[in-house]
Amino acid sequence: MASALLSKTTSDWCVNLLCPRYPSPPPILSHPPTLLLTWRPFRDFFSTKRLSTFLAMDGSKAGPLKELPLGIDATTEEEYASQSKLLQEFTSISSIDKAWIFKSDSGIGSQAMFSISQPNLLANKRKKFILSSHISRESNNSVNFQWAPFPVEMTGVSVIVPSPSGAKLLVVRNPENESPCQFEIWGRAQVEKEFHIPQSVHGSVYADGWFQGISWNSDETLVAYVAEEPSPSKPTFTGQGYKKGSSTEKDFGNWKGQGDWKEEWGETYAGKRQPALFVININSGEAQAVKGIEKSLSVGQVVWAPPVRGSHQYLVFVGWSEGTRKLGIKYCFNRPCALYAVRAPNFESEADGPELKDNSTEDVPVVNLTQSISSAFYPRFSPDGKFLSFLSARSSVDSGAHSATDSLHRIDWPIDGLLSSSAKIVDVVPVVMCAEDGSFPGLYWSSFLSNPWLSDGCTMIITSIWGSCQVILSVNVLSGEVIRISPTDSNSSWSVLTLDGDNIVAVSSSPVDVPHIKYGYLVDKESKSTAWSWLNVPSPTNECSEKVKSLLSSLQFSIMKIPLRDVSDSVTKGAAKPIEAIFVSSKTKRNDPFDPLIVILHGGPHSVSLSSFSKSLAFLSSIGFNLFIVNYRGSLGFGEEALQSLLGKVGSQDVNDVLVAIDHVIDLGLASPSKLAVLGGSHGGFLTTHLIGQAPDKFVAAAARNPVCNLALMVGTTDIPDWIYVEAYGSEGKNSFTDAPSAEHLTLFQSKSPIAHVSKVKTPTLFLLGAQDLRVPVSTGLQYARALKERGVPVKVIVFPNDTHAIERPQSDFESFLNIGVWFKKYLS
Repeated sequence: MASALLSKTTSDWCVNLLCPRYPSPPPILSHPPTLLLTWRPFRDFFSTKRLSTFLAMDGSKAGPLKELPLGIDATTEEEYASQSKLLQEFTSISSIDKAWIFKSDSGIGSQAMFSISQPNLLANKRKKFILSSHISRESNNSVNFQWAPFPVEMTGVSVIVPSPSGAKLLVVRNPENESPCQFEIWGRAQVEKEFHIPQSVHGSVYADGWFQGISWNSDETLVAYVAEEPSPSKPTFTGQGYKKGSSTEKDFGNWKGQGDWKEEWGETYAGKRQPALFVININSGEAQAVKGIEKSLSVGQVVWAPPVRGSHQYLVFVGWSEGTRKLGIKYCFNRPCALYAVRAPNFESEADGPELKDNSTEDVPVVNLTQSISSAFYPRFSPDGKFLSFLSARSSVDSGAHSATDSLHRIDWPIDGLLSSSAKIVDVVPVVMCAEDGSFPGLYWSSFLSNPWLSDGCTMIITSIWGSCQVILSVNVLSGEVIRISPTDSNSSWSVLTLDGDNIVAVSSSPVDVPHIKYGYLVDKESKSTAWSWLNVPSPTNECSEKVKSLLSSLQFSIMKIPLRDVSDSVTKGAAKPIEAIFVSSKTKRNDPFDPLIVILHGGPHSVSLSSFSKSLAFLSSIGFNLFIVNYRGSLGFGEEALQSLLGKVGSQDVNDVLVAIDHVIDLGLASPSKLAVLGGSHGGFLTTHLIGQAPDKFVAAAARNPVCNLALMVGTTDIPDWIYVEAYGSEGKNSFTDAPSAEHLTLFQSKSPIAHVSKVKTPTLFLLGAQDLRVPVSTGLQYARALKERGVPVKVIVFPNDTHAIERPQSDFESFLNIGVWFKKYLS
């Protein structure tokens, strides 16, 4: 039969297939039967089973047909194969997460310990390693890092925290089930102590970077930390019904009911119990909950207060009150919080004198140290213990914007240990409303080291955002002087890792440069010069494959300033300033006059795209695309007036900013209007789907990760419904927010959503959705994708069943960007 079929003429083929509507077959009939798979009528007529039988009857050496994976056809399979190999090379590049410096045993130089991580695609987890080095300063112009030959994997480790002296290392291993939480105290050559804290005391230790807080006391005998409160008792049932005296214990003769539902902190915190404060004695292994804290208060970021001889020891922590309900807290700095002080529990062997023998703290009040300000977090005591510095996101809390310009403050700490809730709060670095060109724009997303102080005791070294760059700042907490100490002539992004005395170990990267370690020092410490010099540090962490090196070396980037058009006279000065965009391109012209351009849009909207290295974006640059990464008004790093200008104008002002930026890069002759694609996630996905509706002829292809497509649908299911009110109505939306939106509210939300423009969309669009997303529930993306399909627009949807909003599990992130690359190649090549 097969031989007879192959001998037929074109017309006979159409008759035999009973499909006269198909065009003539391609010239493949003289080739082996496997090539027939590329002809559509052949594929449509034969099922996979029929094709396997057909090929077997023909005696082809190809054997039974290998079924293609779902969503991949014969024309894209080769693209998947080649792109996936390259993406794996980018994915394997390690990241530098943290670093610590210790005094050398010899007294000469320092010992450094770096925490690095790398995705493990097969295990679908991130591997964590420790890499050690000896640092020696050989002269003012050189520094030598002697690296250990290999890193050491920290299998199963959740968090590590060295003691202040560097003599001990706390290693915490959180359980993956109901097992105890494991604490290990490491010395220089061995594990000295190991304690297992049962679930009846507390659950997993928080290692999330926000509630997380682990702090050693000054004599390194106690560690304060934040962990999940113990599981609550639930109703117990037996074969005879309800059993009185419910407990948390398991019994084969019983089964547990659910009990009352409790609010959680939303995205990434699903299934996590309330964060509570504990102290462990590392000599005895006894762990105690800190008493006196209200159950409605979630705690985090704990530090020990300076000890006062003859007085009780105190802990300072950040507390978030849940109010009537908990709203999502991830990336949301608009949740009110305060600094509190509480007496630490006493352990009998640690009591300092007869007056401390009373172990009760029941009647000791928890003191709110920052009652006069709506936000206070990241507490840090000065080295001499005389004052307490902290950051505040009060601009965010007061306006309702999920993130905004931060401010830095301090309070004097009582040397007698008598705490007061009326301590004066001193403004150190206020919110910058409108920065002059090239001037300090304010503090943003600032991160503090556990010990950020130089030896003068009043200068902090912190990382912040300055326009489209991440920078390192020195801040004098007494005078308020702020100096940018990472190079001002660098468009790369910089981040401080740790301090080596008065020197800085940092990491620098750019869209075309993998992260490199840098060593900074004051040029002339004696003259109190503010000039810093930076040395390159050769490091194993800088390494990547020769292919990746070659591809990155062929790329370049710049940061463009883009003037706004048709700015209203009513906007503030800061909101009328130019926006910025990062342009990544090839150094040499490829075959066509213009390379395809991908417009990339960050989420938030009050976030920012930085000039730092991104493995995913570097991959897209390396397969033939130019990137245009737009920081529209509302982004962090450009002053508070520009940020606040977006509230109430989402879907219009931000969309227009992006269109103005695109026209600008086209007018410069750097892009072709016929070779544009757009990519964004979250609010960037909101803009992506808005743009393909409001400018339906502008984009050849689009891709959206967990996009906000319908605010009216999302308001009843998201963990941050207040975000919708503020972004749609402006700051006044903070006061109108309700969990029972009116018809008027829903009408406005619908009008500001991409779904309002769906009937105009023509652009083929790829959707990448996390099924466990509590921030932008999967229903909003699916609704929009189905609406496009209904209208005949090419659509591809991939749902990652176990991913949350960020789609950051290694396999999911990999598959996501692989599909983005293949999708854009399909439509832009």
